[in-house]
Amino acid sequence: MNKSDSERIATVLEKKGYSPASNINEAGLIVVNMCSIRQSAVDRVFGLSQKFTKLKTLNPKLKIILTGCILKEDKNKFAQRFDLILNIKNLPLWSKILIKPKYGNNFLAFVPVSNGCNNFCSYCVVPFTRGPLVCRDHNEILKEAKEAVKKSFREIWLLGQNVNDYRSPADSSINFAKLLKILNEIPGNFKLFFISPHPKNFSEELINTLAKCEKFGKYLNLPVQSGNDKILKKMNRNYTVKEYKNLVKKIREKIPEIRLSTDVIVGFPGETKKQFENTIKLFKEIKFNRAYIAKYSPRPGTAAYPMKDNVPLTEKKRREKILMKILNNQSIDLRNQ
Repeated sequence: MNKSDSERIATVLEKKGYSPASNINEAGLIVVNMCSIRQSAVDRVFGLSQKFTKLKTLNPKLKIILTGCILKEDKNKFAQRFDLILNIKNLPLWSKILIKPKYGNNFLAFVPVSNGCNNFCSYCVVPFTRGPLVCRDHNEILKEAKEAVKKSFREIWLLGQNVNDYRSPADSSINFAKLLKILNEIPGNFKLFFISPHPKNFSEELINTLAKCEKFGKYLNLPVQSGNDKILKKMNRNYTVKEYKNLVKKIREKIPEIRLSTDVIVGFPGETKKQFENTIKLFKEIKFNRAYIAKYSPRPGTAAYPMKDNVPLTEKKRREKILMKILNNQSIDLRNQ
């Protein structure tokens, strides 16, 4: 989502007369679009801000703007390091005004379908930084996708913090499954992908639609976050491991060639070694094609923040390595089949 926002910010800046600098040392304006999901990302921006301070001593006219997913605590931290701080939810990048993105390549087009989230997973800052779920008019989505196909983009990626909560504000009967059907009818040689759905409301209708859409790219990121029910409950994920596995079974029965990836957090507050073993079992059973493994980091304002972060970083790294090893070994096995 941040990548897509950056493409639209670039369009706004070019309309204002700006052009890309050949390197950061020659820039007259620097815009940092920050992701606030993990503390490590915020820490990297803080490190960059120290470099920007040095650049300003060489070029006093240099202006530096910070935007993206910004918590109030982070805004206070960065207040003296940036000339202007704008929360991304206050920028009308696509919700009401269609701003054509300056695509980063000529192969893949990011098309947001929604912004914000109503789920309040206990570790996530998105509802606080981007606000509640706001869905985009399906007509605008269709228009943007058609323009991308006309420009010969081969992949259309639909974006949202929870895409399967989508419902068009122009026609409430158009949910995410129906949106996919509409986009599938666009003529052209391209594939449809999307990130990220929530397992709790991944419907039979959506599964059947994906099975019938010939333009669906047969790749699905389905975040599980943990293989232990108690940890899932503490995360406020609202599904059990059994329900997740049953969902994967239904999807693979309908779409046997599907490539499946997932997101996992290791070292969530209170996660014991025994509970982590449940995630190991899940990885071995599901045989994901890919996984994005994050080491838990506390984020102010979330429900998990007051919980004691009692899993040492060394243990989080150990658990990450274990899952990566399983994933890599399974990838080798799948290639050899």
